[in-house]
Amino acid sequence: MAFKPANNIQDLQYFGEFGGVNPSISDSSTYTFLSAKKMFDTFEGNADGCYLYSRHSSPSNLYLGEALAAMEGTETANVAASGMGAITSVLLQLCSSGDHVVSSRTIYGGTYAFLKNFTPRFNISTTFVDITNLEQVENAITEKTKVLFCESVSNPLLEIADIKGLSKVAKKYQIALIVDNTFSPLSISPAKLGADVVVHSLTKFINGSSDTVGGVVCGTQELINHLRNVNDGASMLLGSTMDSLRAASILKNLRTLHIRMQQHSNNAMYLAKKFEADGLKTVYPGLESHPSHHLYKRMMNEQYGFGGMLTIDVGSIENANKLMELMQHRNLGYLAVSLGFYKTLFSAPGTSTSSEIPEDEQKLMGLSDGLIRFSIGLDADIERTYKMMHECMMELNILKPRPEKLGLTL
Repeated sequence: MAFKPANNIQDLQYFGEFGGVNPSISDSSTYTFLSAKKMFDTFEGNADGCYLYSRHSSPSNLYLGEALAAMEGTETANVAASGMGAITSVLLQLCSSGDHVVSSRTIYGGTYAFLKNFTPRFNISTTFVDITNLEQVENAITEKTKVLFCESVSNPLLEIADIKGLSKVAKKYQIALIVDNTFSPLSISPAKLGADVVVHSLTKFINGSSDTVGGVVCGTQELINHLRNVNDGASMLLGSTMDSLRAASILKNLRTLHIRMQQHSNNAMYLAKKFEADGLKTVYPGLESHPSHHLYKRMMNEQYGFGGMLTIDVGSIENANKLMELMQHRNLGYLAVSLGFYKTLFSAPGTSTSSEIPEDEQKLMGLSDGLIRFSIGLDADIERTYKMMHECMMELNILKPRPEKLGLTL
């Protein structure tokens, strides 16, 4: 039977304290106990259903974590104050001094910077590889490797990870496969494909309104217990705690994620086909020209499409900047980082979200100056959006009039 993650979210039933259709928000930082022994037991991690302190957990955070675990098909989940709060805590929980990480080279700039520049302070090293080359991945693993890290759909180049293949490699060497699924919620279910841990920046598609920062680690109950442990849990001790009000807000938005992802995907597919037909170098997993198109099709939950992210290459950073500024002026979207908003967002990642990656390494991975990353919005009339974008490109001479449009033949 096909895995239908939106059904798992829909089937969760929460009532508020007074019968509200939304669960009550736990607006408390600390919680009372009926006995001193209960407090002691809770500190020891032996009192299920009792709350100690909101940095540890809260009812609102547990509701959201339960819903996200249901979506990803994991035992449980732990929410964090940001996507990076989730990623850094789980990496530090699984790795100690002297350990080694194998990571995709095309990942979010913040994650890259953490692995490249920060974890070496703790004697944790990382080898960055072409995640689409399973032989290269396996060759990078050493006896000290503890984690294999990748993104389902990479930021910003939209490379696709073969999660089943990577899972086989990880299991062979008894290491943890962590998959960042931020770009493809609902569309791809990494845990069902063999991932041990799934992380998200909830800031993006899952929340969908660009008003909240958040993250989540989805995994086994054992892992989440370790993250929350008062003595050595990275989530507990590093303090990347999500506020209860934010958790409640994200949970409400999560209920419409399936509708939004379908529209993001439909709009992105329409624009990608049009841009490619115009002769633009267009990368989108839904296009037959994408080198991993068929891999994505084998992995995806088909009803949610190929996601809302696409890139085009307009040749130079000058062209990219002019086009983005003009599109914003024409109200076609916003020149902004992040993604998953109702409005289209666009940026040149080489000078923004991937700027932490050195220029020589950007070139090696194929990140060019003229690349524009689009997070396609929820436009009701995507045909009009395309026509207006096309006009902007024509005006800037990024696109040239076709001979047939001029009544000419070659």
